[in-house]
Amino acid sequence: MKVSQLMLFGIFFIGISSIEAQEKTSLTLDEAIHLAWAKSNEVSLANTKVNTKKHELQSVKNSQYPDLKISGQYQRLTQASIDFKINKSNDAQPLPAVDQLMIGQVSASLPVFSGFKIQNTIKAYDNMYQAETAAAMQTKEEVAMMVVNYYASLYKAQKTVELLKENQKSAKQRVSDFLQLEKNGIIPRNDLLKSQLQVSKVQLSLDRAISELNTVNFELVSLLKMDAKTKLEIKESDFADFLMTNIPTNDELALGNRKDLESIRLQEKASLATIQMAKSGYYPSISIIGGYTALDLKNVITVQNAMNIGVGVSYDLSGILKNGTNVKIAESKALEIQNSETMLTDYIKIQVQKAIEDYDLALKQDLVYNQAVEQASENYRIIKDKYDNGLSDTNDLLEADVEQLGSNINKTLARANVIQKYYELLSVSGQLNQTFNLSKI
Repeated sequence: MKVSQLMLFGIFFIGISSIEAQEKTSLTLDEAIHLAWAKSNEVSLANTKVNTKKHELQSVKNSQYPDLKISGQYQRLTQASIDFKINKSNDAQPLPAVDQLMIGQVSASLPVFSGFKIQNTIKAYDNMYQAETAAAMQTKEEVAMMVVNYYASLYKAQKTVELLKENQKSAKQRVSDFLQLEKNGIIPRNDLLKSQLQVSKVQLSLDRAISELNTVNFELVSLLKMDAKTKLEIKESDFADFLMTNIPTNDELALGNRKDLESIRLQEKASLATIQMAKSGYYPSISIIGGYTALDLKNVITVQNAMNIGVGVSYDLSGILKNGTNVKIAESKALEIQNSETMLTDYIKIQVQKAIEDYDLALKQDLVYNQAVEQASENYRIIKDKYDNGLSDTNDLLEADVEQLGSNINKTLARANVIQKYYELLSVSGQLNQTFNLSKI
């Protein structure tokens, strides 16, 4: 009976472990970024805006094609009383009964010249479409960086939780050992209380770390449109296995690659075309017109094959006086965009310089924290040896343990920070999309 219960318990435990394992999902950073590009709201909105601009461009292109209209009428007429006052004679024939009218018309108009408005409108909308496409690429760059930041934060939180749990085990074991020593009168109760206090502090740090881990995990799975209950488990190879290449050392790459800067430059081109659109109001519009008419007024007249072709000219004379304001508005908007481009260029230079400094600092910190781990571990070993030989007190032992834990956590965070700052440097230089091969989408 006992064996059966143990077997049932073992099966139940294995089942629970299996369920927990199924809930955890492992994604490489590359996979997570491509998933975000495919499913995030930000990228979806950016792609929708591109499609809107594409349709607007096509709509404008349609304006250069002829307008062709077909109309027809059928009217039933009443028996109207008609009294002609002229040409009356006794032998005049009675008027025919006119009780229906049919009219059919076809008209066509082809714009020939409109002050270059059509060409400049197409040029403006084409540049706006390209600008929106570049802006969408920039959105994907920003989404990729969001995933990198979430991944770095999640990786740091997971490693911190692991180290704290390991330290918690050793701290609890120390409390257990001190408890026996205190009972045997080898150490004072005060030392036992200090060790118990350290366990409480570790527990508080662990609770904060788990809370941060859960928060970042939820934010990341929400961005990736995954089930909210999904628990992402990041392996070190998922995040840390990469080759640091093409590391920018100045802002030259950024000024050539940044899609937000490319977008605003294309907007500037569109604004210059818009100025020419506004100036088209100073010119007349010329078009070729043609038409066909068929008419049948029952018992009176029938018209067939009435075709016409000619040239139509229109000139808004009052627009000559009013159009100057529209031109000034277009020129002012173009100047706004030029100023925005200058500001963005300066901002990108600052971003790149800061990213370079942050990356260099992260490398230096990583080197120092790696050395600190060795120093803290050796310090703890020496203090522990002294404590075991009665040459050091509990305060020294607990302080050395805290320093060792802190150095291990700092080492893990520093390594993740190097990776994060590397990708941030690529992002501000406009190379992050290329790194993760945008063509895979």
